[in-house]
Amino acid sequence: MHPRIPALRRLVLSAAFGLAATGALAQAALAQGAAQVGDLKIIAPAAPGGGWDQTARSMQQALVTAGLARSVQVVNVPGAGGTIGLSQLVNANKGDAGVLMVNGYVMVGAILTNKAPVGLDSVTPIARLTAETEAIAVPAASPLKTIADLVAAIKANPAKVTFAGGSAGGTDHIAAALLVQASGADPTKINYIPFSGGGEALAAVIGGKVTAGISGFGEFEGQVKAGKLRVLAFTGPARVPGVDAPTLKEAGIPMEVVNWRSVVAPPGLSAEQTKALVDLVEKMAQSPAWQEILKQKGWEDAFLPGAAFAAFLKSDIARTREVLLSVGLIKP
Repeated sequence: MHPRIPALRRLVLSAAFGLAATGALAQAALAQGAAQVGDLKIIAPAAPGGGWDQTARSMQQALVTAGLARSVQVVNVPGAGGTIGLSQLVNANKGDAGVLMVNGYVMVGAILTNKAPVGLDSVTPIARLTAETEAIAVPAASPLKTIADLVAAIKANPAKVTFAGGSAGGTDHIAAALLVQASGADPTKINYIPFSGGGEALAAVIGGKVTAGISGFGEFEGQVKAGKLRVLAFTGPARVPGVDAPTLKEAGIPMEVVNWRSVVAPPGLSAEQTKALVDLVEKMAQSPAWQEILKQKGWEDAFLPGAAFAAFLKSDIARTREVLLSVGLIKP
């Protein structure tokens, strides 16, 4: 595991990355681990504007800029915490080394919460890519000035405090439930409003339609810099430079959540096909183009390839089940 991403309450969002080769030559080149593949397809299993969409389009940019792919197409397949896109990947693309999908911790939670018929045990893990702290933010005009103010409101009446975030059961939802629990209130009373895309959730927060929003900081950053949002706290182990907001632990709230994003492929791939995809994504992750994107987005490089990522994913699914049980989002 990446040394900066430890235990039970670390969560990370992901990206689906698809290679849809347009013919036998592209498939052969990929199978042989060629330096460049042909036409690629990246599936982002969410609406435009959110973390998975941003990751998919960042991969598109890096792959082409680094000369690893001739052209890259991004396709959005939103819904149900990414599980609609997951079902499509597993059921329609078995054995196809030309298709990949971006995903992450949100999908882990959504599968467990929604009792999805298709799980991540059905995919071929390729690599974990990034890590990102979650931010808890309010509109600039909100009367809540600090995280202590939000905690006080939660203690007074958790049902009156509304949170906007990503899909039900995902990273944002779990972070909100853990915050309610850490505030001494009943996490089953949480009033959480899920959105299928980060853009929709952001609009709800800015428009004052909810008390607070929870998301990866990258999705809030532009509006924070524009003065439209105020960050109350970060859920990760460290503050974000340039933003005057503490971590939850600094504020005396004993919880930590980090979002991760990753790349998976369909089931039924050969060992050679899997290795070629892992090698391709690793070359992308090491490229100057990708490293520059990480810097611009404020994403932490959490690269973990192939078998190591598969082991991390298996353990994180088990840990996530424990968290969801502890806050009442799933039943035993």
